[in-house]
Amino acid sequence: MKITCVLGSPRSNGNSAVLAKRFGDTAEKLGAEIQTFALNTLHYQGCQACMACKTKADKCVLQDDLTAVLERVREGDILVMATPVYLWDVASTLRSFIERTYSYFVPDFHTNPNPSRLSPGKKLVFIQTQGQPSENLFADLFSRIEPIFKRYGFTESYLIRGCGLRKLGEVETRDEVMKLAEETARKIMA
Repeated sequence: MKITCVLGSPRSNGNSAVLAKRFGDTAEKLGAEIQTFALNTLHYQGCQACMACKTKADKCVLQDDLTAVLERVREGDILVMATPVYLWDVASTLRSFIERTYSYFVPDFHTNPNPSRLSPGKKLVFIQTQGQPSENLFADLFSRIEPIFKRYGFTESYLIRGCGLRKLGEVETRDEVMKLAEETARKIMA
């Protein structure tokens, strides 16, 4: 299985990145081929609303560092998106990536029963970390992102979430969420 891991945190060793690494290491031991992209190290723009992907091209026409990431998602089986919560939302780098996935929709996606250019059956893993300890706060992030990817044809989705993680690397002391990352990888790879 081909896994594409997209890290939204500006910290390469932040809590969401640590969870993504644990997931990826476990999946790799089970035979997965994983490629990780740290969005903060790439040079790209968000969607420009040029609509070229709906008129003259079947993919995003912007040529920047995100081009390879979008293609890898297209070719892959599993997409892992990892993000900290910043100002009540996903990190801006991840938000820009998600906006660029708009190119995966066919031109008539509003009415087409097959709205996606992606092959069906992909799996989504959403990793969310937050400093706020309350599980009630920011619980809606995944529920806002998941429907987009279901429309792209992702058939399974999983949430790995760590709350109350204020310090860099603190997630490594939270056995339950580290174990969840491993168990999720095992479940997907079974």
